[in-house]
Amino acid sequence: MLLNINDLRAEYSNQKMDKGDLSSNPFEQFSRWFKEAVTAQIPEPNAFTLASINTSGLPSARVVLLKELNEKGFVFFTNYNSRKAKDFEYNPHAAMVFSWLELQRQIRVEGTVEKISTQESEAYFQSRPKGSQIGAWASPQSQIVENRELLDAAVEKLSQQYADADHLPLPPFWGGYLIKPNRLEFWQGRTSRLHDRFEYLLEAENTWKIQRLAP
Repeated sequence: MLLNINDLRAEYSNQKMDKGDLSSNPFEQFSRWFKEAVTAQIPEPNAFTLASINTSGLPSARVVLLKELNEKGFVFFTNYNSRKAKDFEYNPHAAMVFSWLELQRQIRVEGTVEKISTQESEAYFQSRPKGSQIGAWASPQSQIVENRELLDAAVEKLSQQYADADHLPLPPFWGGYLIKPNRLEFWQGRTSRLHDRFEYLLEAENTWKIQRLAP
């Protein structure tokens, strides 16, 4: 046995959650919890685990950053040649998990994935720090690279090329995705593992069914 972690456990008794506490709109409910996570000074509260499915039907997951919540859903940005982007070309569905353990909360999101417009991607790209713009151009995300020096050389070349520019142009292989949810779950930790779980299911446009789930 490499690790014996059977005795690692925490009792959740921070808060409770009833149906009457919830907004009828899951985006509004998410906004409430997100603001509370920010107020609680949770590090990078917009970080979430993103899961996708590849052509072999196998799942993969990674942590990315939420950059926008709008009336349609959740927006994040990435390289369109990355592993997750290739997964979305095959299967345009995804799952997201936000974990805010300091508040004993978790939010799960499931839905369809689509690219946002080039104009929207460009607007966000131009708002990024110049170093991040250079990094997006320099990195062939998810591809095999022989060594770190190749990446550093690419960064140096771009830094010199755009030394007098405030911004770099939007890479043609980089942009945003919108996850349009059809299911969300809000999870609040409770004592004895009898957690509060409420599920939002999309029944029609802007119409959500809310139901309690057993822990």
